[in-house]
Order: sequence, then C-alpha cells, then structure tokens
Amino acid sequence: MIRVEKSGIIERPVEEVFAYIGDQTNAPAWQSGLVEVRRTTEGPIGVGTKHTLVRMFMRRRMEADNEYVAYEPNRRIGPMRAEASYLFEAVAEGTRVTSTIEMDTSGFLSLAEPLIAAGLRREIKAAIPVLKDLLENQRVATVPRPATP
Repeated sequence: MIRVEKSGIIERPVEEVFAYIGDQTNAPAWQSGLVEVRRTTEGPIGVGTKHTLVRMFMRRRMEADNEYVAYEPNRRIGPMRAEASYLFEAVAEGTRVTSTIEMDTSGFLSLAEPLIAAGLRREIKAAIPVLKDLLENQRVATVPRPATP
C-alpha cells in the first residue's frame, strides 16, 4: 500500500481554490505527467461527476476513469480512483490544500511499488507549488461554480 500526502497554503479564498481543483479539466495545468482530462458526465460538478484522465507515467501512456464519491463544497473532494482526495481548509493566509493518494499495489504492481511511490511523491511535491503560482498570480480564471448539494 502506498500513501503520499502533501499540503500547501494558497493565498486565495477557499471558494476559488475549491472551484479550480474541483474542475479536473484544469489539472493538466498544474499536475506534471497529466496529459489530458475529459469530463464524461453532464450537469454541475458534485457526487457522481466522472472524468477520464490520460497521464504519462514511467514513459507509458495510461488512461483511467474516476468518479467523485464525496463532494463537500469548499471542504472536500474524493476519493477518486486509487483513493486520491483533496481537503480544503480556510486559514488566515487563504486556503490550505492537502492532497492525499493511497494506492493498493498488490499483485503484479507490488513489484513496482518503490518506483510508483517515488513517482507519486515527485508529482505531488511538484504540483502544489505550481497550483499555488497559477492561482495566486491570477494565471487562471477562478470563478466559483455552483456546487451540487
């Protein structure tokens, strides 16, 4: 079992950070290795929203689907495939975002667990500063979208 977690403070309101991260089609702008994200469901983003993610990992193209099974506006999104989730906390400086990835590497994947874990740590460590820069320097539109209750 792999567990990787990283937090960072983004000097923007929690509503803006949540809206940006909640729309996973924005993820390739701040997650290295992620080539494309397609939303595959209609309607407002919330529980049941599905995406198809295309990433390069260890020089291989991988495609996976995920679904939001928890969605608490301005608080939490996830877990998704491989138990990836985001926790949002309003703090004096703006928003603390904590990204957590848990992945079962039983069977054939257990042989590659050290490589997979190292790759995930590198990705998550690099993603938070990029996200911080994008949101704090207004390089992206951060208009909050209506949330599904």
